[in-house]
Amino acid sequence: MPSVQSLTRALDLLDHLADAGGRATLSELAAASGLPAASVHRLLATLVAQGHVRREAGRRYALGPRLVRLGDVAGQVLGEGVGPVLRELVAVTGESANLAGLDGDAAVYLAQAASPHPMRMFTEIGRRVPLHATGVGKALLAAMAPDAADALVARTGMPARTPATLTDPAALREELAAARGRGWVLDEGEQEVGVRCVAAPVPGAPTPCAVSVSGPAARFSPAEAERAGPAVVAAAARLGLELAGLPDDDPSEGPLRSTVLSDGALRSERGAR
Repeated sequence: MPSVQSLTRALDLLDHLADAGGRATLSELAAASGLPAASVHRLLATLVAQGHVRREAGRRYALGPRLVRLGDVAGQVLGEGVGPVLRELVAVTGESANLAGLDGDAAVYLAQAASPHPMRMFTEIGRRVPLHATGVGKALLAAMAPDAADALVARTGMPARTPATLTDPAALREELAAARGRGWVLDEGEQEVGVRCVAAPVPGAPTPCAVSVSGPAARFSPAEAERAGPAVVAAAARLGLELAGLPDDDPSEGPLRSTVLSDGALRSERGAR
């Protein structure tokens, strides 16, 4: 289906504003978008009139107040869909569960269900994190073709976030290959010291997504992480159905039921009608 060029360009400008920290000049937006300054000015005028962008002193433009409402409603709708799966994952693992999506060359957190423990991991919704140094990021990379993952990492580089961050492309490539075999990846304090995370890509999502559980390494031990892996993979499969808009209850196959196994995994299976 053909896109509407002016709409695509206007949405791209909003993304460029977000990438710039929410504020930018017209010339900065023209350089980022590759569009003539006159075209950018016309698009910004429309966005300002609609409240999606506001003009500030010094010829700077900022993301507008109307986006706050859109973001709040979008987050609410997404939470209603994925919340039950994330909360069930928390019940199985005892740790906070997160959903993240691919946003350009980074991962952005979209939803979270918090652990009941007083000491727990909290992730700000909308936070962008690097792919090579996070569980959700490595899960997103593992879901890509190896050549595509290599190209993305080559663009972004692999800066160290902690002493445990993988900074060698060959080592990351080896870890991603292992993750593709078992279905999930492990983050051993690579983004935040003292945090362990298990993540898996969400199959069938309209845009690339990953789900994870994360907790303090002192409590969420390597053995606990191993046990959590299958549960995270099972939750990812269910989230894939939810995000793709597919019903869990297919009349031709019977209702989808989830069972918590002795090893902590979630097993989803069709029952008789």
